[in-house]
Amino acid sequence: MRVLSGLSAPKSRGKAWRLSTPVPQEKRRTNHMNIGYLVTVIFRWWKISLRSEFRETKPGELKESHEYFLDDPSLQIQIAVIFGANILEHIFNLCRGNFDFLERLPDSLLLYIISFLELEDIARLSQVSHRFETICNSDTLWEKIVQNLCGTITPEMRALAEEVGWKQFFFTNKLQLQLQLRRRRQKQDDSKTK
Repeated sequence: MRVLSGLSAPKSRGKAWRLSTPVPQEKRRTNHMNIGYLVTVIFRWWKISLRSEFRETKPGELKESHEYFLDDPSLQIQIAVIFGANILEHIFNLCRGNFDFLERLPDSLLLYIISFLELEDIARLSQVSHRFETICNSDTLWEKIVQNLCGTITPEMRALAEEVGWKQFFFTNKLQLQLQLRRRRQKQDDSKTK
């Protein structure tokens, strides 16, 4: 079972929460699992307290079908308050059968994948969402692209790229790049002679 877990800091009521949602049916081995979990949202809670009277308190659990969850605003509000709007939106998508696995990948893996795309595809991908726009315009991505295409990068070229930005460095033509490198060398020589 896929678990969306997040423990809130202990509140004044002293409860912690965990929300579980099932993995899509095609990703699950049904011979080991209860079929009823395929369409169930499970909301679990338990008390966290140093008081002795709460030591024997058992966790609570609420199981609802996807349809009931989508129609229950009070449960949705509880999840939004505890886990945030992004997790609530993710649960809505899971309950509706919309799985966006690409959006859930870590940035490091996305950077690696995007670094192999064509420039036109990177430009289109940057228009998908704010997250992809940030990744597609990041210096880390453009540094990888420059390294993949250029091979060796001299320390002088690296210093200029870090000064103007790797994306700007990539799109600067060779003549302009050579001129900027020459100016940079002159500035360094002038500062050493002073």
